[in-house]
Amino acid sequence: MPADMNDYFKKKKPSNGGNNTPTPPSFENPFANMPKGVPSWLIVAAVIIIAFFIFKPFTIINSGEVGIKVTTGKFQEEPLTPGLHFYIPVFEKIIPVNTRVRMITYSNENKQTISDGYSRYEGGLRRNPAIRVMDSRGLGVDIDLAVQYHLRPESAPKTIATWGTAWEDKIINTKVREIVRDVIGKYAAENLPQKRTEIAKEIQDRVRKKVEAIPGKPVVLDSVELRNIELPSKIKTKIEELQAEKQNVMIAEQQKERAKREAERKAEIARGEAEKRRIEAQGKADQIRIEAGAQAKANEIIANSLTDKLLQMEQIHTQGKFNDALKVNKDAQIFLTPGGAVPNIWVDAKGKEQKAISAEQ
Repeated sequence: MPADMNDYFKKKKPSNGGNNTPTPPSFENPFANMPKGVPSWLIVAAVIIIAFFIFKPFTIINSGEVGIKVTTGKFQEEPLTPGLHFYIPVFEKIIPVNTRVRMITYSNENKQTISDGYSRYEGGLRRNPAIRVMDSRGLGVDIDLAVQYHLRPESAPKTIATWGTAWEDKIINTKVREIVRDVIGKYAAENLPQKRTEIAKEIQDRVRKKVEAIPGKPVVLDSVELRNIELPSKIKTKIEELQAEKQNVMIAEQQKERAKREAERKAEIARGEAEKRRIEAQGKADQIRIEAGAQAKANEIIANSLTDKLLQMEQIHTQGKFNDALKVNKDAQIFLTPGGAVPNIWVDAKGKEQKAISAEQ
């Protein structure tokens, strides 16, 4: 062997006093370089704390959620309430499940997406296209719905174990679509707007009955709101024409009713005028009758009061008036008629000569 190689191996050979047994490798203590005087329990505590934050064997369940503890793949039946909970990493894990009120909307309206960490969700709001159904004649109709529901907390572990994380599609979505198709299919499209309230109630009642019939009642249905019924364009046009015709008929009926009321008003006025004239005529007739009766009564009283002596006295009184008149007008002509003093006629008739003299004067 070359000298240089002999020198190399000699340097590598350990000096163990001539013994050829190899020396085992030495182990270095990681805490050998730590300052002397540090308690061992403090070191152990530091190691435990570091491991605690590295493996993080705990989780926090928020309000409105429950936790499902999974131990080696098996779901525990009792849900975890909100708060701090510990588990053993690798062997256990805790799945938080949302039990707040959620909503599925079925609409063709475009809205801004708001994410809360769930795919296809808007802060607890899940959006789906409007439900396309067929009416009784096979015409397509779009139904706009909003369904509110929440997971029953006490049965959440069993629900997730049975239905999986897609429980909303399997429990809510499929049943809502099935019932909406059944209900709308009984009506003609043009009758849907008039039956809106009845249809909304039937859909809600049937969906609630269907959801509550699931074993274990995993979901609580809060409400089903029928928001819009989108009809085909030709049906809309037909409904608008019918509405216009009804409006025209209503206007004609209103005009007819107004004309009828106006005629009744005029007839009432005419009856009032006729009644007024009748009352006035009756009043005048009663007045004439009363006056005639009074006059007849007066004449009767006068006739009963006339005596021969009264007539003679009246004759003398009248004759005195004639005498006074003759003193003033000597040309006056006086006619005496038989029957007493009253029927005397005095005529102021001057002769032509007297009139001429009076004219010259």
